[in-house]
Amino acid sequence: MRVLIVNKSESTGGAAVAARRLMDALNNNGVKARMLVAEKESDSITVSGLSRRWLLRWHFLWERLAIFVRLYFNREHLFEVDIANSGNDITGTREFREADVIHLHWINQGMLSLAGIRRILDSGKPVVWTMHDLWPASAICHYARGCGMFKSGCRRCPLLPGGGGDNDLAAKVWRKKQRMLKDRSICYVACSKWLAGEARNSALLRGQHVTDVPNAIATGVFRPTDRAEARHLLGLPAGTRLILFVSQRVTDRRKGMDYFVEAMTRLAAEHPELAAETSVAVLGGHAEDVASLLPVKVLPLGYVSDERRIVDIYNAADVFVLPSLEDNLPNTIMEAMACGVPCVGFRVGGIPEMIDHRRNGYVAAYRDSADLAEGINWVLSHDNTEELRRAAVSKVVSHYSEQSVALRYIEVYNQALAQKHYRI
Repeated sequence: MRVLIVNKSESTGGAAVAARRLMDALNNNGVKARMLVAEKESDSITVSGLSRRWLLRWHFLWERLAIFVRLYFNREHLFEVDIANSGNDITGTREFREADVIHLHWINQGMLSLAGIRRILDSGKPVVWTMHDLWPASAICHYARGCGMFKSGCRRCPLLPGGGGDNDLAAKVWRKKQRMLKDRSICYVACSKWLAGEARNSALLRGQHVTDVPNAIATGVFRPTDRAEARHLLGLPAGTRLILFVSQRVTDRRKGMDYFVEAMTRLAAEHPELAAETSVAVLGGHAEDVASLLPVKVLPLGYVSDERRIVDIYNAADVFVLPSLEDNLPNTIMEAMACGVPCVGFRVGGIPEMIDHRRNGYVAAYRDSADLAEGINWVLSHDNTEELRRAAVSKVVSHYSEQSVALRYIEVYNQALAQKHYRI
């Protein structure tokens, strides 16, 4: 079986990381998988890049301009919505022609247009689409932010000026997506049970097959190592408790930095002796921007792309905190747990599926900074941290290993092939 994984980027962003890991897992389990990306960033022979990168840039700029105009030239939500009005046609590529199954991942911002997706569907090849967020099941948004219009038909979008209207941009893109899917089938895969439930409630996907398969992680790479050695390699203090916060852009409000600051402020006030022995390591872009907001010593690590160094950073931590306000199945929580680091997060999205409350971490009440502080304190003060660490690793090995995820995807591919009556 030959599978073509389509994603905008090869390695930048959570979806790209998940897609790349899946490709490796499939190739290690008897499937010939390769990636087709717009942004090729390595010399891997299993990853192909689109030849005309200038065209991708044009598609990206044209889409942003169309959205910018609809936002009345306000940049506030400019990168929170996608309309896929412009993109590449991949059906003529050698990689597409040779594939038995087309597996879409995150294909926004100029990678594929709705018309391009329709051409893929018209080719007759079975299509699997992994949902890393809600966009495939909504009109223009990636995260609903409490809006339930996708359950009946997107309109009056809160991300548009004045809350949109009954015939706003969201309603128009919704109708285009309906036409794209008319008399066509896609096997949708959500990375979490939560997102699968949201997708099944979408009026856009009625009649489509939706299942859930988690992202995979290489447990041979992300694994526990000696904490003292990891801190020594990174130049981090040895005699302190270390809290880790990770985000591609730590100032992204969706990742909950405001609640983290509130929780740490409360923790420092209620447990000053604990705060005096605690530091916060912040991994991600703009890490230095939040240093002055936290009541403990902050160690800004900046943006790190080297995987070996990232593994060391996880292993250096005593607890990983990710108070996301909306999230699917964060790779960062999976990576931290694989390294034996207990995690703390809000009860939202797929996070409660990953963290087993008071077994390998703490699931705090949604948007409750007091409970978040309680969770951090619970982990840092636990009388058997080794038990927490073993439980975290065990959860990852049993649920997210490359082999288990690859085998589940092979089942999905076989179902898609059977539905299409397409024979290798």
